Amino acid sequence: MRDVTFREDASRVRIGTAPRAVVTLRNLTLGLIRQSGWTNIAAATGHYRSRPDHATALLDLAV
Repeated sequence: MRDVTFREDASRVRIGTAPRAVVTLRNLTLGLIRQSGWTNIAAATGHYRSRPDHATALLDLAV
């Protein structure tokens, strides 16, 4: 799922611990999306990409 949604195979992050950190952030993102009730991950990422204030609300962060 991460490969399709986040195009992991095309990622150029390959040095040191950066790949592991990026995968962790992607997994966190997927978990938050699922926890908030979305069933269509692609639609959810599009929604949050265009509405960063809604994305930060998932974390209870103020922008």
